[in-house]
Amino acid sequence: SFTMNTYLFVYDLMQFCGHSWIFTNMIIRFMSFGKDSLADTFYSIGLVMRLCQLLSILEILHILIGIDKSHLFPRFLQITERIIVLFVVINSQEEVQGKYVVCVLFFLWNLLDVVRYTYSMLARMGIYYLPLTWLNFSLCIPLYPLSVLAKAFAICVSLPYFESFGTYSIKLPFPFAFSIYFPCVLKMYLLVLIIGMCFIIQNLFSERKAHLGTGNIKKKRS
Repeated sequence: SFTMNTYLFVYDLMQFCGHSWIFTNMIIRFMSFGKDSLADTFYSIGLVMRLCQLLSILEILHILIGIDKSHLFPRFLQITERIIVLFVVINSQEEVQGKYVVCVLFFLWNLLDVVRYTYSMLARMGIYYLPLTWLNFSLCIPLYPLSVLAKAFAICVSLPYFESFGTYSIKLPFPFAFSIYFPCVLKMYLLVLIIGMCFIIQNLFSERKAHLGTGNIKKKRS
């Protein structure tokens, strides 16, 4: 309906503005301060980044209620990966926030999202530019595995701090004799990241084929 389409357009616009601000801010800061800007990336743009990622949870709801025709499971995996790494790993350990990997991760996320939300906004209005369509369904294929490697590296960097401070580790008193050692949970999650990456890459190739097939390109041109 027109109302739902307008709502989705406004949602995409808000995300586009947020990620564009982050992306532009990172580039300007790097051009102005060089390597010194990398260490305080989280402190300068972390709040807006967290707001954008929290807002992205709505995309799962959009799929569940049927106003977005995207596949649920791949989108759910991508969103939860970011939420876990950003809020559980990076946000909870101040020592990790100053690492260069955070800057790399934010750069990859925002580059992908600026393209994706630009394409999505125009698609809501029935506007399809072939170069943008190609970029939207092609750029994610090499950049998504890189972002997964950056997530895995961020988790590995955080492990010594979770071990030292005992963050999120739980040990219940007698008679329960039950404990959760969070670094082990993170190590198991690394395996989930790799398995999820293989599944999502397969889905990305399928989406690219569906949208960039010869018949679809001719249809969008017309």
